[in-house]
Amino acid sequence: MSGREDHGKDQVKKRGPGDGTCQHVLMRILLVEDDAGIARPMIEGLRRQDYDVTWVQTGSEAIAAAPHDLVLLDLGLPDLDGERVAARIREVSSVPIIVVTARSDEIDRVALLDLGADDYLVKPFGFRELTARIRAVMRRVADRLDAPEPEIRLGSLSIDHRTRAVTFDGRDISLTPKEYDLLVFLAGDPGAVISRDEILRTVWDENWWGSTKTLDVHIASLRKKLDDPDLIRTVRGVGYQLVEPAP
Repeated sequence: MSGREDHGKDQVKKRGPGDGTCQHVLMRILLVEDDAGIARPMIEGLRRQDYDVTWVQTGSEAIAAAPHDLVLLDLGLPDLDGERVAARIREVSSVPIIVVTARSDEIDRVALLDLGADDYLVKPFGFRELTARIRAVMRRVADRLDAPEPEIRLGSLSIDHRTRAVTFDGRDISLTPKEYDLLVFLAGDPGAVISRDEILRTVWDENWWGSTKTLDVHIASLRKKLDDPDLIRTVRGVGYQLVEPAP
């Protein structure tokens, strides 16, 4: 079973055909929630905020759904685990995903962010918090769309924004979505010392409430995969610095 709630005035930027310009279109949200008692008030509230909402109740429907601008994903679905659904969506799309769930332990949050979820809300939550998170995520998406450089080249490090492909010293580097976002952020200002707080606010979330150790874990993983421990330096008491590698 699925339902659709129509049109709104909220808009997102999409690239215009051919000329690189932006055009405004109505924002479409895919709500993946099997509990009608939870879904219907969310749909009504989002409709009052003038969002265009499509509602599905299973993971299979979510994976098969037409493209949307944002996904609100419950974890407790009847057919597939929400983490698996998030991973499947992320394999084929960079659509922002906000997980909405009753689970609250930190392991779930970190795992979902690693799978590519952009934010995480624990039930019960206020509707104003939900819409604030939607706006924050879409602002980050708009910033990515407006990024002027399609590729970062720093010595032997190459990052392709369009394909999310990373090469270093002639090797293809396989990264998780969050590892990729972290590397892109550090590489955006090579040589600069960036504080831990700024990295967590930008790469994870401006309202990040999880352990800051997740940053250290991701830095360690990047160093291991890049096989160059000196590429990303720790500045004790401050944060991290990406050193431009030799060609």
